[in-house]
Amino acid sequence: MYQIVPGGPGGPGDQIMGGGRGGSPMKKKLGREGRPLVLAALLGCVLVLAAVVSWCYYSASLRKAQLLKAELLDLNKDGFVIRSQAGAVIFTMAFRSGTLDLDSCSKESNTLACSQSDSGRINFFIQTVDGHKDTVMCYRVRWEELEHDRLVEHAMSYNDSHWYGGAETATQHWPISMQGEEEPRPFITSDVYSNRNAFGGILERYWLSSNATAIKINDSVPFHLGWSERDRTMRFQARYQDSPYRPPEGQKALPELSYRVCVGSDVTSIHKYMVRRYFPKPIKVPAPDVFKHPVWSTWALHKTAVTQEKLLSYASDITKHGFNCSHLELDDRYTADYGEFEFDPQKFPNASDMFDKLREDGFRVTLWTHPFINYDSFNFGVGVERGLFVREPSGELPALVRWWNGIGGILDFTNPDTREWYSAQLLELKERYDVVSFKFDAGETSYLPRQFSTLVPLADPSTFTRRYTEMAMPFSERAELRVGYQSQNISCFFRIIDRDSVWGYELGLKSIIPTVLTISILGYQFVLPDMIGGNAYPNRTTRGSDGKDGLPDKELYIRWLELSAFMPAMQFSIPPWAYDKEVVEIAQKFTQLHETLVAPRVLELASEVLHTGDPIVRPLWWIANDDEAAYKIDSQFLIGDDLMVAPVLEPGKQERDIYLPAGRWKSYKGEHFDKGPMYLTDYPVDLDEIAYFTWVH
Repeated sequence: MYQIVPGGPGGPGDQIMGGGRGGSPMKKKLGREGRPLVLAALLGCVLVLAAVVSWCYYSASLRKAQLLKAELLDLNKDGFVIRSQAGAVIFTMAFRSGTLDLDSCSKESNTLACSQSDSGRINFFIQTVDGHKDTVMCYRVRWEELEHDRLVEHAMSYNDSHWYGGAETATQHWPISMQGEEEPRPFITSDVYSNRNAFGGILERYWLSSNATAIKINDSVPFHLGWSERDRTMRFQARYQDSPYRPPEGQKALPELSYRVCVGSDVTSIHKYMVRRYFPKPIKVPAPDVFKHPVWSTWALHKTAVTQEKLLSYASDITKHGFNCSHLELDDRYTADYGEFEFDPQKFPNASDMFDKLREDGFRVTLWTHPFINYDSFNFGVGVERGLFVREPSGELPALVRWWNGIGGILDFTNPDTREWYSAQLLELKERYDVVSFKFDAGETSYLPRQFSTLVPLADPSTFTRRYTEMAMPFSERAELRVGYQSQNISCFFRIIDRDSVWGYELGLKSIIPTVLTISILGYQFVLPDMIGGNAYPNRTTRGSDGKDGLPDKELYIRWLELSAFMPAMQFSIPPWAYDKEVVEIAQKFTQLHETLVAPRVLELASEVLHTGDPIVRPLWWIANDDEAAYKIDSQFLIGDDLMVAPVLEPGKQERDIYLPAGRWKSYKGEHFDKGPMYLTDYPVDLDEIAYFTWVH
């Protein structure tokens, strides 16, 4: 039952209609309680709006993130990373010279492209390229400046891996050991014997890492290389400013850094892929005799004082001591002036009879040659008159250059007339004296003047080296070069730069294996490891205790000889009989071992090089690419997959530690080892021995 309350002041009417100055108590109560509701509603709207904005931003970020990813590659404004199938970062490249404006980036099919950096318009892209049978993934990368003549620099991190390749150097390590902080400098061929800090005479724009990544810098790049030991990076730079590189004719000097990065399943297979795709192959195998029998050079023995009498005596001694000879190499200073192509009548009074005598005794002869014509040579006037020389920038006058034998002009091998003239001189020597070939010395760009012009302009100075190596092609059966740049198809012997008669890593005995492995990885397989015992210069020679006749230390000579016996070719200059009977007997033993054991295997591998480009001399990781220890060993090597060599490279040692990769191995002593990988600690190796092991199938 309802109860009716009487009306009146403060009654139901007022409650419904309002009225009265103070308003109703109910209205005041509603006002106080309603504000929080309104605020809550406003806050809810703000939160909903924020959620919508966040969702939109998140969606856009997801789209941008998808945009900046390629297969196994992530791009950001400062660089990019490549990951393995398992998700681990295996390659890192940082952009040092500028950052990308990511808002200018787009993705189309397999290409990420950006049009702006923090400094202006650019052409940047990373294109994913199909690899090989799903085992290789490659990326083409290009950063091209479109507005400014400024440098482009990317820095590649080591990523806790070991790197190989690049260039021959004076102090050679395997793997690469970049020491100190080095600003990028032109990556061009140089004579590291005279400039110990330069890049060497054999180089390629190619590097390979133990985590199965490889990088090849494009030929068109004005390429400079630096490094940072502190940051553990290699610095790849493209620039024209303060550089010997020149843009192609008619084009602005706007630098471009372009390269290809490839990732494989293991280091051996990725290297095989890169070599087959990017390196030319030799077209034939040089003369088998040079692989089987030693080359005998006059250089370290006689230097420039060689004469007809000394050469005939040297040849007679080779025969008298029972040694074979692939050919006799007559080195520096058989002409009166540098740039002549005729024998000095004072030193060689009857060159024709000398050659007849040598031929009758079964000797073939090669002659030393070079690209210089000294100013006091008769041919200097010929070169000026016929325009055969590299010229000053104006193109009017020949550019004079200084080399180790004086001052003169350097032949311009971009000029067809120069090539024809030079070849004619060599062919005349060959026909007149029945010379079999030539030792082509020098050829590095470091002997070009700082400013120069050639008939065909050189955008890349190292193209001069390439043109010089082509001069050896008609004589390639026994020809010898010490330079190479994109020259892997020149089917001759590539000699590592002169060695000092010392034990260490700076152009000494310990540098030979790292250097041969390096140039083999760069595609040069017919390797001549320079003269046994080195140059024997008085101030760069480790002497023996007896100091005999200024010769290198006897133990050093023997260990050098033993290592050379397991190289593709052997070269003597300091003869074994300059020491004693013991050294002669050791030399006879190892030249015989080279002929019967090493050369047949090398020749078999040499024929495969024509098709595969695979190294003849191989690092241990070639057959053990999942073995971390194998990546760091620089004092052992393989010939093919089944002959492993471990020479003694330390003075006073008749033992050494040897690493055997997994597999079954048989030592030269007949021991069997099949529980590898393992270290043989203090393995005994007598002075007249070298440790080697064959794979047991």
